[in-house]
Amino acid sequence: MNHIDLQIATMCDGLPALADFQRWVDAVLDAADDDTEIVIRLVDDDESHQLNQQYRHKSGPTNVLSFPFEVPEGIDVECALLGDLVICAPLIAEEARQQSKPLHHHWAHIVIHGVLHLVGYDHIDDAEADAMEAREIDILRTFNIADPYTEESTP
Repeated sequence: MNHIDLQIATMCDGLPALADFQRWVDAVLDAADDDTEIVIRLVDDDESHQLNQQYRHKSGPTNVLSFPFEVPEGIDVECALLGDLVICAPLIAEEARQQSKPLHHHWAHIVIHGVLHLVGYDHIDDAEADAMEAREIDILRTFNIADPYTEESTP
């Protein structure tokens, strides 16, 4: 079982239930042999902006930040902690509106995207981006959610 520590640090409406987050995380980690722990922190623009500036040196909030957990060198301990996701709830709502997507679908996409980052996927180059997007699309399809990368799904 994958354990989620859900931290809600926003007053934003329309947040998914813990059960939704659990389904999305489990869908990404379905092939994992070990149980994991993940922290999902839902924040407002200010905290997202601060973390984005501190860790990515970019101004403004971002939809999701992924912080994979790495056991410090010299420590010999097995840890089930996969890492942390910090999701900017107001930005998710705004992006869904701008892209004319159901809010719940956009939440699913962003959570799945973030968890894929935690397990090593990235989109730095085209080949990596293609592989990550294909995995996202496959997982989203299991929830009857349309491809978020099609022209019809984006502005």
